[in-house]
Amino acid sequence: MKYTPSQASMTMSRRDIIRSLGAAGLLAMAPKLSFAAGGTLVVSNWGGDWNDRTIRYVEKPLVESQGIRIVRDLGVEADRKAKVLAERRLPRGTIDVMHINQGDAYELHNYGVLADLDKSKISNFASVPEQLQTMPYFVPWLYSGVVIIFNKDKVPDPPKSYKELWDKKWLGKLGLTNQLYFNYVMMASLVASGKVNDGEAGMKQLLELKKLTEPKIYATHQHLQSALLTGEVDIAVNYKARGLQWIHDGAPLDIQFPGGGAISVMFGASLLKKAPNLDAAYVYLNAMLDKRAMAGLAQASFYAPANANAELPADVRAKIDFSSEERGLLHMPDYPYVAKNTAAWLEWWNKSIAV
Repeated sequence: MKYTPSQASMTMSRRDIIRSLGAAGLLAMAPKLSFAAGGTLVVSNWGGDWNDRTIRYVEKPLVESQGIRIVRDLGVEADRKAKVLAERRLPRGTIDVMHINQGDAYELHNYGVLADLDKSKISNFASVPEQLQTMPYFVPWLYSGVVIIFNKDKVPDPPKSYKELWDKKWLGKLGLTNQLYFNYVMMASLVASGKVNDGEAGMKQLLELKKLTEPKIYATHQHLQSALLTGEVDIAVNYKARGLQWIHDGAPLDIQFPGGGAISVMFGASLLKKAPNLDAAYVYLNAMLDKRAMAGLAQASFYAPANANAELPADVRAKIDFSSEERGLLHMPDYPYVAKNTAAWLEWWNKSIAV
């Protein structure tokens, strides 16, 4: 996943109810509970700035203000997934709500640990575009697409599509990150066969990309950002949100939405089947989709909001969101196929590309 906590292992922290004057605007809009909720709510999330923004825009003003005490269970996704899987045989779980991406949601639902949602208890779900409502056990929240990011001072004529990356003129200029290996397999599959679920064709196509361009491979998004800033590479393939963050930080970059469409990524949350506090969990899930909270999150993270009514200034929405045409060109991963093949892809990537 793209945002990970600063610590390498899972940690548990407890915070008392916080009333923040700085969040007064959101507090005034806090949803009134139509069913009893209170007590303690345990939320599994990444740490770092992802969690900080969740607290600022959602948890403090819209959940803790309702008398719900949040315990934050923070960790890398592998640890957090392992924990909920280990609790399958317990009569009662310890986690109520889990922040995950759509692919992880599919995997965990197959293991039987996620509950189908009662959308009548999530009134803000009505503002989520239908094409984003793809799983009955997942609340879509923030999304982006895999785009081409380039140094506008050094690349006056950037690749206009994924396919145009397969060109000798980008020799030594292209940067990729290990964190997106599965997206690169799907990208190459799209180039080779016109579909995202032909991994064999995708891997062969990536070997051709390696031969033509000798891409530089970086461990993390941050390392790739540094390479773009220092001129070590001039082009990267990464999330649009990441590119916008780097531009915001002052990098001389621009973004090209690939002709033919982009691989999409969706972050959100799910309800655990054995959640100890269902009522509070539904308050939390509804608060995640609050239109003012979504606007703040989108502007802070540069991810597009899943709530179509998020109160964004027109110029900001034009920058971070996707046009209706682009949204129609986002290629959703074939999650059953990805879940079946991702481990093999990672092993192949480490042996054949990342070396």
